Amino acid sequence: MSTDPTRFAPMANAIRALSMDAVQAANSGHPGMPMGMADVATVLFSEFLRFDPSRPDWADRDRFVLSAGHGSMLIYSLLYLTGYDSPTIEDIRNFRQMGSVCAGHPENFLIPGIECTTGPLGQGLAMAVGMAAAERHLNATFGDDLVDHNTWVIAGDGCLMEGINHEAIGLAGTLKLGRLKVLWDDNRITIDGDTSLSTTEDIPARYKASGWDVFSCDGHDFADIERALAEAELSDKPSLVACRTVIGKGAPNKQGGHDVHGAPLGADEIAATRLGLGWTAEPFVIPEDILADWRKVGAKGAAAREEWESRVAADPQAAEFQRRMAGELPDVAEVRATLQSWLEGDANVATRKASENVLNVLVPAIPELIGGSADLTGSNNTKAKNQAPLTGDDYAGRYVYYGIREFGMAAAMNGMALHGGVIPYGGTFLIFSDYCRNAIRLSALQQTRVVYVLTHDSIGLGEDGPTHQPVEHIMSMRLIPNLYVFRPADAIETAEAWQIALDAPNTPSVLALSRQNLPQLRHAGHPAGELPTARGAYRLVSAKGERRVILIATGSEVQVAVQVAERLESQGIGADVISAPCLELFEQQDESYKRELLPDVDPSQVLRVSIEAGVTWGWERYTMVNGLNIGIDRFGASAPAKDLFARFGFTADSIVPKILDKLST
Repeated sequence: MSTDPTRFAPMANAIRALSMDAVQAANSGHPGMPMGMADVATVLFSEFLRFDPSRPDWADRDRFVLSAGHGSMLIYSLLYLTGYDSPTIEDIRNFRQMGSVCAGHPENFLIPGIECTTGPLGQGLAMAVGMAAAERHLNATFGDDLVDHNTWVIAGDGCLMEGINHEAIGLAGTLKLGRLKVLWDDNRITIDGDTSLSTTEDIPARYKASGWDVFSCDGHDFADIERALAEAELSDKPSLVACRTVIGKGAPNKQGGHDVHGAPLGADEIAATRLGLGWTAEPFVIPEDILADWRKVGAKGAAAREEWESRVAADPQAAEFQRRMAGELPDVAEVRATLQSWLEGDANVATRKASENVLNVLVPAIPELIGGSADLTGSNNTKAKNQAPLTGDDYAGRYVYYGIREFGMAAAMNGMALHGGVIPYGGTFLIFSDYCRNAIRLSALQQTRVVYVLTHDSIGLGEDGPTHQPVEHIMSMRLIPNLYVFRPADAIETAEAWQIALDAPNTPSVLALSRQNLPQLRHAGHPAGELPTARGAYRLVSAKGERRVILIATGSEVQVAVQVAERLESQGIGADVISAPCLELFEQQDESYKRELLPDVDPSQVLRVSIEAGVTWGWERYTMVNGLNIGIDRFGASAPAKDLFARFGFTADSIVPKILDKLST
């Protein structure tokens, strides 16, 4: 038996000791899960997981996701013990403290060995589905010599209860992601108490019904753990291994109860635990022989990595594979030239259709683009010509039919982006961004290049009524840090938004697109390569008379602003029209540019007016206290788009009198 308990038990106890000591020092954290899963993690890292601490970014490493991110000391302990440069023992001593990379929940941008940021339960497992899908796609593209690895997950009861779990496992089963292995910490405890308080479902049956293989083991019997993981590794289906564990294993008076879930053990219980485990080392000290055993585990992956590097060096596809994994775009000069030539046209299309037209140019030129939709392909216009589906029978395809799984789709796209080698985009209606908002937030936090194509962006979608008409959503998306929110006014701004989104490797993007047709507002005359949209806001129309009004608009309302300006100019009132497709990019501009568009002048002399078919909250930042904000601060109604825009005041006939009245006061 490779899992010798005389060797493995002390190794697992090292995880328990570090976990309980770090949580105690911080007086904050979750010791129960890492102590309970220490035995399973020891077997996984020692016997199954393929990794190399000296090269955390090795492209063909196994991915390990700690979906139960509250138990972060499990992964911090494992990374330190196996010899990663980060975290250090000092980082672990300062767990959850300012300046330590050992944050309360694992963060991928702080430690190279962390594959994804976890904590919001269920999302780690759902991101792992995306990682496994990316692995299969790249394997189908480049072959076993370059891509051939597993994605392992440790998940708790909370991860399996969350609604996103149902979406994620359904998608994984449909795609037959046999390289996905989920180890369930089946301790039957949540923060509130025994799981019987809140659930009676047959979890293994649910997974089996979703196309998974299910295995089980005693999570504290090393040989039994090894058997179950070996069976899962051989399965050609996604696998769930139910690891029956005792939360807080080793704490004699608290193990098995919910009190050990999310609070320090306390000095007395830690002393008793040390005694019971036979652990005599001081806090944060790992005996040399135990640390040596762990470092041997970490060192053995180097040989597999070096062998892989030799195969890559001899492979004719190596350069293309490395380009994709580095996140570098191919030469897209022809793409940019094609999109630039659209300035000479006069398109009158919905921006969702303009987006489809852009994708018809991008998808053939950028082979790592993988698209999809949450069952709204024909409405989101997210499928390019000849874009074959990615299925369980053909992983070479580049379009995913996610089904009605908005949250699962968004999380899976995060996993794809984090895996590397692909750039994911996916669509749904903007109103349903509420269903996937937490995953969009994690896109921003994790700095992933994910593009959200969110169509039907306002009351302009029409007859479906207020349940489907987003009102607060654009502004609420703008509240998320490190997220570009584009609301393009026409086909040209849509094309530019796509280019900017793909050129931003560390920032996700939302493209909020119209259902209704919009006229092309920009034409030839801009220098080659210039993307005014990259400024976030720009002067589309300059005042002909003395400037008295600055109109700031987005999306479908920019054409309305142009009409308003024409009316004002006919009355001798000079009006600028500022198209503001991305306020986040505008905020990044230097102060001189901002003042050029929005000069510091007496508001009684120049009136600033915002026009957007959404809530007015937030626009005061640009229109100032005495400005005028044209929007909709209520829910919409069911009617044709033209009637709705008239009803809610998004016409020149309605706006011009309000401006004249404001100017006269």
